[in-house]
Amino acid sequence: MTSANSVANPKISSLFQPLQVGAVQLRNRLVMAPLTRGRAGKERIPNELMQEYYTQRASAGLIISEATQISEEGAGWSQSPGIHTEEQVKGWQKITQAVHKQGGLIYLQLWHTGRASHPYFQPNGQIPVSASAIKAEGDAYTEEGKKPYVTPRALELSEIPRVIQDYVNATKRAQAAGFDGVEIHAANGYLIDQFIRDGSNKRTDAYGGSIENRLRFLMEITEAVVKTWSSDRVGVRLSPMNPFNDMHDSNPIATFTQASEALNQFNLAYLHILEALPGHMLAAEGERVGPHMRKAFNGIFIVNGGYDAVKGAAAIDNNQADLVAYGVPFIANPDLPQRYRTDASLNEADPSTFYTHEPKGYTDYPAL
Repeated sequence: MTSANSVANPKISSLFQPLQVGAVQLRNRLVMAPLTRGRAGKERIPNELMQEYYTQRASAGLIISEATQISEEGAGWSQSPGIHTEEQVKGWQKITQAVHKQGGLIYLQLWHTGRASHPYFQPNGQIPVSASAIKAEGDAYTEEGKKPYVTPRALELSEIPRVIQDYVNATKRAQAAGFDGVEIHAANGYLIDQFIRDGSNKRTDAYGGSIENRLRFLMEITEAVVKTWSSDRVGVRLSPMNPFNDMHDSNPIATFTQASEALNQFNLAYLHILEALPGHMLAAEGERVGPHMRKAFNGIFIVNGGYDAVKGAAAIDNNQADLVAYGVPFIANPDLPQRYRTDASLNEADPSTFYTHEPKGYTDYPAL
C-alpha cells in the first residue's frame, strides 16, 4: 500500500510535484489534454453528462477543456460545445463549479475551425473561412455523417478585427463561466494554424509570406486575449508537425521556433505543444521541433503526444517539459493520477465511442 503522498514507482515522482502555472498552483504535473468528444447536444450547450465527465477527472493538475467554438462561424464538429451564448456560459458555470468543488482547475480551449468546417455548420450555409482559399483533404463530422471539406474563402483584411473580437468575447464569457484561464487553440489545422503554416497560407498581404507575417494573426489574437483577462490566465497550443487536417509547413523548425520566441513578450501562463513521440500514430518523420521550442520559450512548457507515466516523468526530469498532457489515458481512466501514483493497471480506451453522443465510452469508465 502507498500512502496518499508516496509514489509506488520513485522514477515518476516528478509527476506529483506541485507547480505554479500563471495565476494558479497545480497539485501535480499531469494535465488533461483538450479532447474533442461531441456530447454537448445539437444546441451545443454544456450539460449534466459533461459535468459528470469533467468532475470525474478533476484530480488532474489542470484540465484543459475540449475545444470550444468562439462563434457560430467557428463551429466545425458535431455536438461540440460553444462559448458564444448566455446559455452556454450557464452550462459551463455548473461544470467549473463542480470541478472546483473537487479541488480541480480548468482552462477553456478557444476554437475556430476555419476551413476544417463545412457549410452544414455555418450560419446560412455559408462557405467556411481560412487564411487562403485552399481546400483541405478530409471530412467534417456532421449529424448526417462525414462530409468532404469544401474550398474555403480567404478572410478579408477588413474581417480580421471581427474574428479577433470573437476571441475577446469568448474570453470574457470564459471568465464569467468561472474558468481558471483560457487556452488559445492554434494547433491541429484549425484557423490560427491555417495562418501559421505555409501549406495553407498563400496570402500576399501583411498576414502571409514571411514567418513574421504568418504569425501576425496568432500574435494579435494573443495580445487581445491577454489584455482582456491577464497574461497569467492565458496559454497557447501549437502543433509544429501534426499533419491532421491536411497541414504541412516547409520549415517547421524555423516557423515554430520563431513563434515560441515571439510569444515570450506576453508572459503567458504556458506554451503547450502537441508533438507525438516516435512510434505514436501522430509521430512525424524528421528532426523534432519541440526541443527548439523549449529552448526558445521562457515560460512553462507542456508536452503532449504518446507519453506514459515513465516517459512523462523523464521529460520533466530531463528539462524537456514542466508539465505533461495526457489525452487517451484520461479518456479511459478518470482517476489517472491515482493509477499512476499507485502503479495500478489502466483501463483500455474504446476509440469507437470517442465521438459518439452517449454516456457509453464517456462517463462509464471505472475508477479504481
